[in-house]
Amino acid sequence: MEPLTIAIIMVVVLLLLIFARMPIALGMGLVGAAGYIALASPYALMAYFNTAWVDKFMSYELAIVPLFILMGHLATRSGISAAIFAASNAWIGHLRGGLAMASVAGCAMFGSISGSSLATASTMARVALPEMRKHGYSGALASGSLAAGGTLGILIPPSVVLIIYALLTEQNIVKLFLAATIPGILAVIGFCIAIAVYVRLYPNEGPTHEPASFGQRLKALKDIWHVVLIFVIVLGGIYGGFFTPAEGASVGVILMLVAGLLTKGLNGRAILDCLIDTAGSTAMIFAIVFGADIFNVALALSRMPTEVADYFSAAHVSPMLVLMGIIVFYLVMGCLMDSLSMILLTVPVFFPTIMALDFGLMPEQQAMWFGIISLVVVEMGLITPPVGMNLFVISSMAKDIPTSQIFRGTTPFIIAEFFRIAILVSFPVLSFWLVDLVAN
Repeated sequence: MEPLTIAIIMVVVLLLLIFARMPIALGMGLVGAAGYIALASPYALMAYFNTAWVDKFMSYELAIVPLFILMGHLATRSGISAAIFAASNAWIGHLRGGLAMASVAGCAMFGSISGSSLATASTMARVALPEMRKHGYSGALASGSLAAGGTLGILIPPSVVLIIYALLTEQNIVKLFLAATIPGILAVIGFCIAIAVYVRLYPNEGPTHEPASFGQRLKALKDIWHVVLIFVIVLGGIYGGFFTPAEGASVGVILMLVAGLLTKGLNGRAILDCLIDTAGSTAMIFAIVFGADIFNVALALSRMPTEVADYFSAAHVSPMLVLMGIIVFYLVMGCLMDSLSMILLTVPVFFPTIMALDFGLMPEQQAMWFGIISLVVVEMGLITPPVGMNLFVISSMAKDIPTSQIFRGTTPFIIAEFFRIAILVSFPVLSFWLVDLVAN
């Protein structure tokens, strides 16, 4: 059987296993191992296993993942989400739809120290959802704003998925963090505009309330000074070259631990729970990473990624048309798979294809641009029915809100995301302008 045929069979079988709800790590590992044997031999697969475990998981860069996950769990357990939401609420909560906007702003701030969309959505929902319901916000707007705001955890640095993309494509993690900054800000602005338009059309779904006094606003800012300080030290230190991303993650863990102890948000039991949760999350991510590695090595043996890239280069198809096809694929698959699995499964095939096409950009710029677009589209899948993961996180915490209302509530934000994708595709410079500015 031709290697390319084997590769196509592998992809089809994997998709069928995913639709059958097999764990993605196991599915990629089994299909990859079978493909490896078909393309090489059982002995070659055993030889791969002899070295792959060490080569993959002794990577210094991969140590960043559990460190940032631990930082996020410490932030969640220390209770800073309440202070973050209170500060956002004090400044903009009195506006029509302001509590929903404050939830989005709170998600952005919490995401900057969490790096996880699901953790951001669930943590902020515990604080913001009761407050919005108490002030008469509709279930659709309350749940939709939190589900959409939660997606910011995947893009706003530090992002675990962005780190994995950097490792897969051999890109600079610091530059990718910088590249994600402007698209992340665009997301916050776009979501707030979506809320403003929504409450203008449906005024009763996001009523106003009494504004906080200036003294209350200052007090709310004082309550989150440590969050701002940690953000500035960690990301400022990484961007400024004072320490590597792994060192920055370590510093972030220590600072978050100290802040949690000083504010009495953490105790011995909470810290132990954070360590256990981090171990579980890291094991899950590393299992997916290793399963994807087996699958992608087998695809590489079949030369499928190279064949696909060469085909589009020789066919003289419009590069933008190819990019649009990839975006549509991501939108469809994003409804069925989690973001990390999507990136691990598709980037080894799509990245060489994109890099072989001429978009009029430097190779590094093109790699950053594609990475940001991929993350934005995958992020959109988290709030796209029928199986957007953030939707189910919010649904599990808001049992009084029908699922149909939650789906309806995400519609304005999905529209806003389409506009953001169009802007990022039309103006690639937004994905690397900040990187070029810092470099110069």
